[in-house]
Amino acid sequence: MVQPTVAWRDDGTPVSPRFGDIYRSLSGLTQAREVFLRGCGLLPAAAPTPESAAIAITATPAEASPDDPAPPSPCAWAHAASWAVLETGFGLGLNFLATWQAWREDPARPQRLFYSAVEAWPPDAADLLRSAAPYPGLRPLAEALAEQWHGLLPGLHRIRLDEGRVQLTLAVGDVRAMLAELSGRFDSIYLDGFDPARNPDMWGLPVLKAVARLARPGARAATWSVAASVREGLTTCGFVVERVPGPPPKRSVLRATLAPHWSPKRRSMPDAPVQAAAPGHCVVVGAGLAGASVAYSLAQRGWRVTVLDQADEPATGASGLPAGVVAPHVSPDDRPVSRLTRAGARATLARATALLQDGVDFAATGVLERHAPGERRLPADWLVALANAPATPTAQATAPESWPDTDPRTQQRAQAASVPLDEHHLALWHAHAGWIRPAALVRAMLGAPGITWVGRAKVTGLRAVAPRWQVLGESASAPEAVAPANALPTPETAPLSATAAEDTDAHITTVLAEADLVFVTAGFGTLGVLGAAGDGTALPLHALRGQVAWGPMPLAGDFGDFGDASAAGLVDAAAMPPFPVNGHGSLIAHVPTDTGAPLWVTGSTFERGQAQAVLRDEDHAHNRTRLAELLPAAAKVLDAHWADGRARPWAGVRATLPDRLPAVGAWAAGGAFESDSNSAAAQHPPALTASNSGANQTLLPVHVLTGLGARGLTLAVLCGETAAAWLHGEPLPVEATLARKLQAGRFQADSMRLPQRTTGIAGS
Repeated sequence: MVQPTVAWRDDGTPVSPRFGDIYRSLSGLTQAREVFLRGCGLLPAAAPTPESAAIAITATPAEASPDDPAPPSPCAWAHAASWAVLETGFGLGLNFLATWQAWREDPARPQRLFYSAVEAWPPDAADLLRSAAPYPGLRPLAEALAEQWHGLLPGLHRIRLDEGRVQLTLAVGDVRAMLAELSGRFDSIYLDGFDPARNPDMWGLPVLKAVARLARPGARAATWSVAASVREGLTTCGFVVERVPGPPPKRSVLRATLAPHWSPKRRSMPDAPVQAAAPGHCVVVGAGLAGASVAYSLAQRGWRVTVLDQADEPATGASGLPAGVVAPHVSPDDRPVSRLTRAGARATLARATALLQDGVDFAATGVLERHAPGERRLPADWLVALANAPATPTAQATAPESWPDTDPRTQQRAQAASVPLDEHHLALWHAHAGWIRPAALVRAMLGAPGITWVGRAKVTGLRAVAPRWQVLGESASAPEAVAPANALPTPETAPLSATAAEDTDAHITTVLAEADLVFVTAGFGTLGVLGAAGDGTALPLHALRGQVAWGPMPLAGDFGDFGDASAAGLVDAAAMPPFPVNGHGSLIAHVPTDTGAPLWVTGSTFERGQAQAVLRDEDHAHNRTRLAELLPAAAKVLDAHWADGRARPWAGVRATLPDRLPAVGAWAAGGAFESDSNSAAAQHPPALTASNSGANQTLLPVHVLTGLGARGLTLAVLCGETAAAWLHGEPLPVEATLARKLQAGRFQADSMRLPQRTTGIAGS
């Protein structure tokens, strides 16, 4: 029997059986506000006592009177663009909910609130709700949090709340290990945890040093613990510590400010090599999933974004797929791509929920994944968690969300999809997964305030005219808004060829735009913009052509032997499952369209080294064969569609990298970029749009987001957020070790890499 995370006394006090200590007293909200929020200056100063008011009146008789008290002083975060809070022990989330509530109620609140917290033993959602139940103002916040409280495996989990303006990053695991995985710089520190005598590891000097490394100079920290070891540890790490009266029953609490008397010891961090001084104007090259994700994330942070694309409308390249699957990759060793796709699926579905119509443009239906014989891919520790979760409610929050064929959930879905489960047919059920119409998501993101999309603008090169970049190329249009509707792809609207630009200089006709920052997100076409330099500075991108088949959902007369089961007009779920099925191939059925019958989509093929989005008859036949192997019943229903041409092909070109991970962030300006402020192009007035912000006086390196391969839907939103967070010095949505694996500069020669930003603390 697994020990429960939380036990409840008869009076409603939550207790940790593991540590034999309470999570909070009955006055927990008061403690949260008085100890942590007020201790870090995130609540107005406490109302003055009669004695203190008299003193104030005596000191300033002209300005103050007993009947006209002075207004409260602004909180520390007043009018900030963003604010970052770090908590060492999340517990039942009361400090977070109180901070979120204070942020909501403060008219001078920062635009965005980042809250990062470490928790080794996440409670169940039911315990979160029970803890907040005594406080009416917190209940709706706790309910919103509980909706996303799932799949909390070891690692980082980004939970987006309040339309993305509040972002909770929960680091699940040992406090020392997880603090090393956090990035960014924090303005407020909540040192919380069970009593130092009962949980000394939470309060030890290594933990306090790690906290200090993550704190901004001048950051304020607060804690209820006044233990001598805590005071001494904070002082050793450069904090100026103050002991002040505390709320009952605490006689005193600690407040501290980071102000070391030494030059910080520097150590490498997974931060962006260069950060923007302030939001300005950004040009994004490419209007697919990658480009739209970057544009949206930057616009949310105050950037003016111009998205340039050579096509007539957004999402005409690989992102023009009729529908795609969003699901995590599972591997026995839980490799980086598996951890990234788990985080990516959460991020994508959260973005889709915020921007798209559920059941029309996307649906979180879950996904059934079939395996080859003998291919059981679950990590060993997952099996333990899965075994405990059904019987132990408090283990559900940390249970994996990919269930094996031995679980009733998977068995039920396999039966619904007419998929046999035996030693030759294994499967996983991905509970938090689904399908999306990629073009709909692209258009929704590009329609956000602050973003302008410009079509028929072919980018052929970049030129540095410090402190800005000029985007060079050919254009046949002026800036225009994104159209609200999206037509379904057809074979006639296959994506344009994405090949490296040939004779680039011959195509440079004008300055398309001038900006503080350039993001190149053009898939395999990124090579044509950056240049294929032969000095070790070129991205090792490879083209990967993929072809799918799609068509209208079949009618009753199409079913042959299945006709009796389709009296409603469309095939029942036994033949065409109500959720995607993937494995070696995939099928997405029942995809709504803007007009006409719903669609089905199956595929895809993978052809390496092919940069042309051509349609091949042999690939069309191959997709038919793979569908028959994956879902024989569905293939039988759709046989007539291949025979009469209703099954139609679609092809697109993806970009991949040797390690099969995306390239995100700053790309050093090497031989492909020539700075020439006296050139004819530099003197030419921008044809489409120009930046006049002057926000960044240092030339920012060109940034990229490419190499998403066949996982664009799952990873683009996450990578866009990671890139924007790097650029602004915010907490990253992924672990530091994963972030390092994503950095675009990992492919550059050592001599060409941008210098890493460093920080640290003496004694580390």
